[in-house]
Amino acid sequence: MYKFKGKEYPCCASLTMGVIGGKWKTVILFHLIEGTLRYSELRKQMPTVTERTLSLQLKTLEEDGIVKRKVYTSKPPLKVEYSLTDFGKTLIPLIKSIADWGVYVVTKKEGVVLKN
Repeated sequence: MYKFKGKEYPCCASLTMGVIGGKWKTVILFHLIEGTLRYSELRKQMPTVTERTLSLQLKTLEEDGIVKRKVYTSKPPLKVEYSLTDFGKTLIPLIKSIADWGVYVVTKKEGVVLKN
């Protein structure tokens, strides 16, 4: 058994998927690879995610020590930025591999090329 943040996982792959699994966590991490983004910028990058889901996923990633949240309150309007922690940056090779596999599937298996 593997333990992380008070939860038990039957294997190391299960632990990894417990931390970054789900529909949106990996997408959030993919967008944060390039650097810090404001909440609104993340929303623009992920137009089909609901605000509630995005907020909950960011909160979970923050609780797990993967994402850092910084709030600027010095002058209105309130500004919130998200970035990868040093621990979160250890996931970059994994997230890039996942993204590369997606590109492979689209370009090699389906014969379709998508443009960013």
